[in-house]
Amino acid sequence: MDDDKSALLDALRIDRTALPRTRWPRWTVFAVGLVLAMASAAFAWPVFREQVQPVRVAVARELPGNSGPTAGGTLLDATGYVVARRQATAGPKIAGKLRDVLVEEGMRVEAGQVIAHLDDSNALAALNQAEAALVQAETTAADARPLFERNRSAVANDLISREAYDNAKASFDQAQTAAALARSALAVAQQNEDDTVVKAPFAGVVTVKAAQAGEIISPLSAGAGFTRTGIATIVDMDSLEVEVDVSENFINRVRADQPCTVTLNAYTDWKIPGHVIAVVPTADRSKATVRVRVGFDAKDPRILPEMGVRVAFLADDARPAQTSAAPAGVTVPAEAIAADGAQKVLFVVRDGRVERRAVKLGARTAQGQIVLSGLSGGETVTVSGLDKLADGAKVRIEQ
Repeated sequence: MDDDKSALLDALRIDRTALPRTRWPRWTVFAVGLVLAMASAAFAWPVFREQVQPVRVAVARELPGNSGPTAGGTLLDATGYVVARRQATAGPKIAGKLRDVLVEEGMRVEAGQVIAHLDDSNALAALNQAEAALVQAETTAADARPLFERNRSAVANDLISREAYDNAKASFDQAQTAAALARSALAVAQQNEDDTVVKAPFAGVVTVKAAQAGEIISPLSAGAGFTRTGIATIVDMDSLEVEVDVSENFINRVRADQPCTVTLNAYTDWKIPGHVIAVVPTADRSKATVRVRVGFDAKDPRILPEMGVRVAFLADDARPAQTSAAPAGVTVPAEAIAADGAQKVLFVVRDGRVERRAVKLGARTAQGQIVLSGLSGGETVTVSGLDKLADGAKVRIEQ
């Protein structure tokens, strides 16, 4: 029985040695591998290959006015600060609660421009009351005039007594006086209403916003809590000058209208031509110094109040040859500038790649766009394909 089962299993078993075996030639296997490798490389090449962007370039050129204009020796150096000769903290004439403030720091305002309002509910009510009182007084005065005219005619014809005329004239004069007082009261009420409007005393730039809506303003003295004495500080930027303290041992080297150069601590390579406005005729006993006022010969928006400066007082033969406001910085073609939101950028070419730079722009001239900061003279910038560039991208310069 067991032998029959074994024979049956042997009959069902597959003899693999009897199956034919297929063999591929070696050259066929090599050819298939080569084709697969070439196909993989073809698909991977666009991914791994670094794109080289062709660009046109220009060289940033330094403008005149960046180098020191002195031609002679320096007699004396002194340090000081930029100050404004004309600045004011604007506020109301009366105490009150701020309804709104219409300015922010950095905003330019014109003379007489409204910068804030006080709560005028009380002043407006008093103005309406004064207007009503004036209407009533003028009506009474108008009604008294015909009666007075009749009494004056009657006393001239001896139709009424002199005493009756005098009483009528007194009533008429009293009505006219009441009307005049009502007009004066209206003028006062109108002035009180006008005083709730705060205006800029002169044209300038707001440098400090000292109060917010809802705070109490008192021009006389500051109290506790939210009481303020002013609303905003306004500076006339055209009145900027420099104040320096000169040792009294060397003050004999300084005189009015003496040429000098001013260097801002923020822009150490920028020499600004200037002159001595005045030597203040008093000395500081504690510091043994004399204050000297120095004016700028060249105005520039980079000059800000309270900046630290160094002043070099020059001999007469060292007066700056260039006293006009020459632009400082470098110039590039206008097409080299790109906008990234509110920021202005350009791309500097270095060693076959570009470097993205954020820059501060000045005015646009016939020579191109002035770049105030972020770029140096002699650097190469791209002027084409800016929308296709990124920081570190590889480029090829086209002629």
